[in-house]
Amino acid sequence: MRHFALTALPLTLIACSADNATGQNAVTEKPFKTSVIADFDAPWAMTFLPDGRMLITEKAGEMILFDPKNGTKIPIAGIPKVDSAGQGALMDVVLAPGLAENKTVYFSFSEAGPGGKGVALATGRFDQASDGTTKLDGVKVIFRASQYVEGNGHYSGRIAFSPDGKYLFFTNGERQKFDPAQDPKSTLGKVLRLNLDGSPAAGNPLAAKGFHPAVWSYGHRNLLGIAFDKDGRLWEQEMGPKGGDEVNLIKPGLNYGYPLASNGSHYDGRDIPDHKPGDGFEAPKVWWNPVISPGGLAYYSGDLFPQWKDSLFIGGLSSQALVRVKLDGENAAKADQWDMGARIREVEQGPDGALWLLEDGGQGSRGRLLKLTPAA
Repeated sequence: MRHFALTALPLTLIACSADNATGQNAVTEKPFKTSVIADFDAPWAMTFLPDGRMLITEKAGEMILFDPKNGTKIPIAGIPKVDSAGQGALMDVVLAPGLAENKTVYFSFSEAGPGGKGVALATGRFDQASDGTTKLDGVKVIFRASQYVEGNGHYSGRIAFSPDGKYLFFTNGERQKFDPAQDPKSTLGKVLRLNLDGSPAAGNPLAAKGFHPAVWSYGHRNLLGIAFDKDGRLWEQEMGPKGGDEVNLIKPGLNYGYPLASNGSHYDGRDIPDHKPGDGFEAPKVWWNPVISPGGLAYYSGDLFPQWKDSLFIGGLSSQALVRVKLDGENAAKADQWDMGARIREVEQGPDGALWLLEDGGQGSRGRLLKLTPAA
């Protein structure tokens, strides 16, 4: 892997551990060193290119080619107009399977359209000229949420490819409209399985029951992270309402309950029945109350932190934390929660096994790119 010579700027070394059965936090020293690599304007997502450079999206609609070796930032042309009001943004960015041959980049963004606003999925071909100028060629929208509605919240827009590279999973939030999460004709509040061209994949589990043909699972709220583990299981995290943030193991055709079941309540004080056995809904594997406000999600498989293999890492927004969830087959349990002193929007595993974080850049956060390496 490419080696980066980076300047380490230590941050505070106080952490919280949630590994005990009572859920009470204990103060410990962080097992990692935090290096500040760069600063961005409200960054949202990142991905690594094969040569070690990165693509980073910013809320207002900028995609940046960033070299962590020397700090060079190059804006990428060709991005469609983004409606960034409220929770809108240029959102996820993920490399296509076979990027070395096809140069294709997938990304999501919020836009205005007929009926209101919604989340769109697009592709473009990465192209850098000899003078360094960079663009996405042939950008086209390959999927749009159904339906577009008024409002500026809960777009979701996370992207993950199946381990075999044949399918694309895409999250559509319920847009703060509640009922669409249970509406079979809508993609809102759903995990979707698509072909690489954006069309609904054949064999999706609910199409024969009259659902939109792209739907893989439903009954979700604001799905801000999806990731496959080493055995091909799909994990997802989502923001609950007032309480009840969740980590779910996503299985085809299942109903995850929202807004009919949740371990939180509506913001106006109305109760939502908690998940309970036999209610017909798939309960979360892990949930939080008080909330952590989960941002990005990464599955860790690296060697730099061997003690964390087979863990999920979650960025905490309101909790200003990095959260670790330990996996054991189809089970999951809270493990660690470290105070990062800023809203964490995104978590990514780097080529060398380091953990990379993006601060949100909102509500007092600074929008920095951080690299975590072992403390010792």
